Amino acid sequence: MDNRPPKSGAGRRPARKNTDSAPGAGKATRPRAPGRPVGKPADQRERLLDAAIACFVRQGISATSLRAIASEAGVTPALLHYYFGDKKQLVDALVEERMLPAFAVVRGRVEAAGDDVADTVAAFVCGVTEAMKARPWWPQLWVREVLCEGGALRDLLVTRVAPQITRTIADRFAAAQARGEMNADLDPRLLMTSLVGLTLLPAAGAPIWRTLFDAEDLGLDDVRRHAIALLDRGLELKGART
Repeated sequence: MDNRPPKSGAGRRPARKNTDSAPGAGKATRPRAPGRPVGKPADQRERLLDAAIACFVRQGISATSLRAIASEAGVTPALLHYYFGDKKQLVDALVEERMLPAFAVVRGRVEAAGDDVADTVAAFVCGVTEAMKARPWWPQLWVREVLCEGGALRDLLVTRVAPQITRTIADRFAAAQARGEMNADLDPRLLMTSLVGLTLLPAAGAPIWRTLFDAEDLGLDDVRRHAIALLDRGLELKGART
């Protein structure tokens, strides 16, 4: 019988494999931090801006809280903070990404029209119509936040949007008057308000006049044609469009 001592490790139970060093071993799954986005960030951000616009049109910018926008979008307020920081930054994003591009459409058409007054009128009216088709919320938000006293976007109009385009159009009207090509009784400065009054305001008031006149068949293209015809006749332009 062999009485030699057993070799080292012989007869012992095999050591349990150490799995503590494996990635993630022994660690609980860390929960997702509240407010972190799920899905594509760009899509999520656009959805939040859509929700903000819906609330702003219904309640106004000043009266709308981030919590109300979050509820509209079906998310937590933390998600709005994640993407925009605070309400001011959200409104700034709305202006830069949704409002100013709408004005750029109109400005681009007017600049391309040249000095011809009939072309300028058509460019403005068609540009506004095009912008409203892509942004159905624009007329209501314009009336509430620009035209109404205390509107949160009035400064946007006065400082960033209106100065250039209004001067351009008014100067073209005045030059046409000086050449004897336009009704001399009209004030070129007030004609700009006429352009707005025949485009944005009818669109903003559509729910009212469609009900009053049972006019569900009238759309933005009808507003566009009406505005151009009325302005051409009122301006007494030579070769006015029919």
